[in-house]
Amino acid sequence: MALYEHILIARQDVSQQQVETLVEQLTTILKENGGSVTKNEYWGLRNLAFKVKKNRKGHYALMNIDAPHAAVAEMERQEGLNEDVLRFLTTRVEEHEEGQSAMLSNRGGGREERPGGGGRFDRGDRPDRGDRGDRPRGDRPRFSRDDAPAGDF
Repeated sequence: MALYEHILIARQDVSQQQVETLVEQLTTILKENGGSVTKNEYWGLRNLAFKVKKNRKGHYALMNIDAPHAAVAEMERQEGLNEDVLRFLTTRVEEHEEGQSAMLSNRGGGREERPGGGGRFDRGDRPDRGDRGDRPRGDRPRFSRDDAPAGDF
């Protein structure tokens, strides 16, 4: 059987309990078709990058699936019929991650620091740019109105 990661986005109107019930229904569909769900994670109510079916937020859930393709196709068909599901994405993977996903492990706030420092404005890893900084600022050619070419401005 193949391994899949499945992410589901449900409408903002539904409760967390309804999302968990929906995930249980999908798990039942997979089990009936010879598959299994190895991990469920509820990521919470999160902002969407753009409006989807008039919703600005959505409940996110992750499922790690070990199932044949037919079982996953049936699950996706059922999700397409459900009005509470805004979007879903199923990706085939070589192996599942152990422990919590990156979305849950980074909930402490802020972005994860890269080893060796380096923030947004750190340019230590970029190659030197020869077109800037070669000569002092005072040595750059400047033009005044007298030096400008003739013509209407």
